[in-house]
Amino acid sequence: MKKLLIVVFAFSALTAAFAFVTKQNINTTPPPKTFHELSILALDGKSTIQFKDFKGKKVLLVNTASACGFTPQYEELQQLATQYKDKLVVVGFPCNQFGSQESGTSEQIGQFCKARYGVTFPLTEKIDVKGENQHDVYKWLCNKQYNGVKDVNVRWNFGKFLVDEKGKLIEYFPSQVSPTDKQIIALIEK
Repeated sequence: MKKLLIVVFAFSALTAAFAFVTKQNINTTPPPKTFHELSILALDGKSTIQFKDFKGKKVLLVNTASACGFTPQYEELQQLATQYKDKLVVVGFPCNQFGSQESGTSEQIGQFCKARYGVTFPLTEKIDVKGENQHDVYKWLCNKQYNGVKDVNVRWNFGKFLVDEKGKLIEYFPSQVSPTDKQIIALIEK
């Protein structure tokens, strides 16, 4: 009986170790080397947002949530998207990783953003911006080994990444920095 328990325990340990190693290897494919090679499914679940389509414009990428204290930033993001439409694309990335503040369906998120804030800029599918299921766009944005500029730890909703016309990361701004902050405006107008 004792030998049987030892064998069962050893088998269980090996199975768990194999599962852990296998799980770790699932997401080891590095994202593309350049920002313009990236793409993501749009909020509608049907179309794809291709970042190569934004060559020649700056891109402001923001992880968003509908029930956050920073949610009113949608209004400023829409203002930027409208005011600088010839030189800037704003893209919102709904994410439920921070305080479960984006728990709605894609349809609910889209309706909320349009009805409450008049959002017309692109919104993506709901994604993870950190952790083991981090989307490739955020792997690129958050890791210096891919973006060539800096490592970033997104800590809350409405973190903002600004990428230049050639697809190079310019800067990251945390949630507390307003989308219409003079630092961001100066970089957009540069």
